[in-house]
Amino acid sequence: MQSYEDRILRVVDHIHDNPTGDLSLDALADVAAMSRFHWHRIYQAMTGETLAQTVRRMRLHRAACWLVQRDWPIAEVAKRAGYPNLQSFTRTFGEAYGMSPGAFRQRGELRSPLQQPDRGDYPVHPVDIAEVPPRRLAAVPHKGAYMEIGKAFEKVGNIFTARELWPHARGMVGVYHDDVTAVPEAELNSHAGVVVEDGFEMPDVLEDLRLAPGRTAVMHYKGPYAGLRAAYDYLYGVWLPKSGEVPGDAPPFEVYLNSPMDTPPEELLTDVCVPLK
Repeated sequence: MQSYEDRILRVVDHIHDNPTGDLSLDALADVAAMSRFHWHRIYQAMTGETLAQTVRRMRLHRAACWLVQRDWPIAEVAKRAGYPNLQSFTRTFGEAYGMSPGAFRQRGELRSPLQQPDRGDYPVHPVDIAEVPPRRLAAVPHKGAYMEIGKAFEKVGNIFTARELWPHARGMVGVYHDDVTAVPEAELNSHAGVVVEDGFEMPDVLEDLRLAPGRTAVMHYKGPYAGLRAAYDYLYGVWLPKSGEVPGDAPPFEVYLNSPMDTPPEELLTDVCVPLK
């Protein structure tokens, strides 16, 4: 089991790190060091999706983030995401997101209100104050840009699938330890985790991470993950100052209420949680 798990994680790393490379079935079979006649069947059986679906999902997610968080021309985004030309990227992106890359970039609710003070149509998301329970996470650490944490989520998800641990899962959570405005992007620290029960026997390849209970501001966000940066700016720059609340001494975290593997980007639900004093 460990050997197959290692092969899957190696392939996921390769897909993430080489979006413009050869990601054909034969090439990925070589990365896995397994016969091309069997590798794809093994991958699909162990992960629940085909290699082509994984490649497409990871490429489009990174492209969506780049469209919102970078000022690269759309043709450059397409090239960096591994598409041979702008036309194929536009067609594939439109099929997944229901709009062109240009429309996605221009859409108001994905913009930071702190960067667009003259628009008057700031993205507003409902926020509640709740007493959240303690959470124990089986986690994989990630260092670098937060929009790249998908690589760590792929790893923890594949470990749970390969070891048949999903019956112990109680949800997916991302923890973001550093402030993107104060720490260089390459030095940002975060964790991708699966919520598990207290009695769960933690595999040695995962970190045991605990989130404390307490009063928490919970912002209910709906939409593609690429829009979360603007949602954070609303929470910290608009809601918190108006509320009179003060953040506590613990990092923000995101609770993912559904999965991009079987949910359209527009229907993704995320609770953005900020511990309060």
